[in-house]
Amino acid sequence: MDIFQAIIIGIIEGFTEFLPISSTGHMIVASEFLGLPQDTLTKAYEVIIQFAAILAVMIIYKEKITFKKVDLWVKLFVAFLPLAIVGYIFKDHIKALFNVQTVAWMFIIGGIIFLIVEHFYTEKEHHVSDVEAVSMTQAFWVGFAQIFSLIPGTSRAGATIIGGLLSGLDRKTSMEFSFLLAIPVMTAVSGYDLLKHYKEFADANWIAFSIGFITAFIVAYLTIKLFLAFIQRFTFVAFGIYRIIFGIVLLMII
Repeated sequence: MDIFQAIIIGIIEGFTEFLPISSTGHMIVASEFLGLPQDTLTKAYEVIIQFAAILAVMIIYKEKITFKKVDLWVKLFVAFLPLAIVGYIFKDHIKALFNVQTVAWMFIIGGIIFLIVEHFYTEKEHHVSDVEAVSMTQAFWVGFAQIFSLIPGTSRAGATIIGGLLSGLDRKTSMEFSFLLAIPVMTAVSGYDLLKHYKEFADANWIAFSIGFITAFIVAYLTIKLFLAFIQRFTFVAFGIYRIIFGIVLLMII
């Protein structure tokens, strides 16, 4: 992997990780076009830039990462468990789904679901508007929805946001819960991958990896800030339309 490829993949990871458009799906497609094999070295690099994205969330929400917020983190742990259990049990079956065609179809299906949910969504007074007010039951249902993100192209952010909207959270709270839930989820996934691929780091181009890490961090940080500002004024409809168009284009060119 050269510096140019590292920067491109870093930008894609930073921009797509917290948007409901599937970072994994975009990186699979980008790797295909850049001629990057889905080998252990590429996987090792993805681990590095995922840690950059985690760091961006932790800095933005540093006031939530304290012992005073134990109740919130218990709920996030409850939301994390369904994905952890199902992902571990079916990890070998999930690997077989990592191809561009699966990504394309899940982009389309996810886009349609976003449009349907937004069509029926109305702002209500009883909607939860504070991430710390999310109930244990709502946290569980968000976590249950997150299971679907194990299918490449579904989007972890997309699945959790939809789960949040359907369980009574408003748009902003659904987003923020998704951001915070990314910390335990991505730490666990990236940590597991790091243990599996640590030997590959000996052959890594550390200049490219370092530049990619910085790129992913900056882009992720800016994306989260912009996404929060965006959703204060708009809906998720644009993301649904984008997913459908992107998926159709992929089906046409593969």
